[in-house]
Amino acid sequence: MDPLKPWTLVAAAIAIYALKKYLELRLLLQSIQYHPGNRLLLPINTLVTMILPRIPAFTRGITRTWTDKYEPYAKCGWDVIADVSILPSPSTTLFLADPVAIKEVFTSRARFPKPTKTYKTISFFGDNIIASEGEEWKRYRKVAAPAFNDRNSQLIWDETARIMLDLFENVWGSQDSVTVDHAVDITVPIALFVIGAAAFGNRISWKDDDSVPPGHQLSFKDAIHEVSMGTLTKTIVPKWAMGWNSYTRKVRLAFDELDAHMLEMIGKRRSSEKKEDRYDLLSNLLDASSDDTTFTDRDLTGNIFIFLIAGHETTAHALCFALALLALHPTEQETLFQHINSVLSDGRIPTYQEMPLFTHTMAVLYETLRMFPSVNAIPKYSAEDTTLTISNAAGEKRTLPVPKGSVLVLNAVGLHYNPHYWKDPETFQPTRFLGNWPRDAFLPFSSGPRACLGRKFFETEAVAILTLLVSRYKIEVKDEPQFARETFEERKARVLASNPGITMTPIRVPLVFKRR
Repeated sequence: MDPLKPWTLVAAAIAIYALKKYLELRLLLQSIQYHPGNRLLLPINTLVTMILPRIPAFTRGITRTWTDKYEPYAKCGWDVIADVSILPSPSTTLFLADPVAIKEVFTSRARFPKPTKTYKTISFFGDNIIASEGEEWKRYRKVAAPAFNDRNSQLIWDETARIMLDLFENVWGSQDSVTVDHAVDITVPIALFVIGAAAFGNRISWKDDDSVPPGHQLSFKDAIHEVSMGTLTKTIVPKWAMGWNSYTRKVRLAFDELDAHMLEMIGKRRSSEKKEDRYDLLSNLLDASSDDTTFTDRDLTGNIFIFLIAGHETTAHALCFALALLALHPTEQETLFQHINSVLSDGRIPTYQEMPLFTHTMAVLYETLRMFPSVNAIPKYSAEDTTLTISNAAGEKRTLPVPKGSVLVLNAVGLHYNPHYWKDPETFQPTRFLGNWPRDAFLPFSSGPRACLGRKFFETEAVAILTLLVSRYKIEVKDEPQFARETFEERKARVLASNPGITMTPIRVPLVFKRR
């Protein structure tokens, strides 16, 4: 037998396979009219490619959405980019920073449904409104939407004020200056305490003894905190590997403990003979689901967990970025203080009814969310062969074919830094939210029928926190000898450094709070 024959056969097989892939790729490119974008060997949505850095012609890199911002769209010439991957079979991923096209996707739910399988990985405690679609989603929304009512917002405001005053009076006390090495050391517990009271009706304070109830290994407070910190680990690490080291065992215990705490609370509320006037989310969900016999305890725990993650980590990180931006921009901070002072001229505690008056506080929060959207991208997919109307900087429009099965990524970062809608998008300018502003180009709470139900929860809590904090303390970046010679741009880059995770996560924000 010719010793070269086996290798010849292998080479021939490889050549045939390569030709097949080339022809498939060419057909796919023709189907999208050769719209510009990256041509890659591997798709973006596999576990392997999600952890790989950018390798030209090989993989896009998961962090590119954040680091590139609008730059790829400027190079492309259109506000939609078409990335095409070859393996395992040619596929298209469209990245959208076009508000008109994004709005079309949100309003055409039948054509562009949510890839619910992607979200099943966070259904640790049961199915929920995020990981559902169709009739199941409607059922969850029917129960969940009434839970976010005005009485719950009043509770959020009152509990937030209580928690902030407790911090000022019993933790910071008479200190004229308070230094924190990382601002999340303040914002995480604040958000934790608010979610404990407003979601579970469980008041937690700065000086709780943190005692562990009988039958538990962690207190409710510690279980919530550890779960929120360990959600990404729980998502990525397989169940069978969660006991490999002390950290994963700690995360596994926290999830087990929070599950037990939630089920106990539900059981107590269901069996309570005397119905108290409670307006926390758990009570509201129980009330709203009382007429739906199919709404189980697992439906309750699944949805409460989603609200916990959305209301805790997202709020804590957004507030951390807001404090960092105010510290870096003292003129903007002074403008905010003067506005707050004009409303609270007598130094009193603001009430929930006065929340609409704090327009500048809301503007600071919105500008923070524009610059640091909690979720960088929202996935959809095309359920059929269809089209999208897209545009470019010159105002030209074209119809882009969208093949069935295409992945669509609604790019909040690209949209929020799109200079056609936001002048000087790299600049912190809260005043852009005080007049008319492009609402369709602002995506921190998603949009359409599936927009975030907890938006009012976040806004109420965040406005109360920032208003009370800025009314009493001036915020500065901590001076550190090793950074004495850095320029403003270097300081800005250091203080605002972040990593994409479950939400945008600040790396280290060292601040000083000085009593006014």
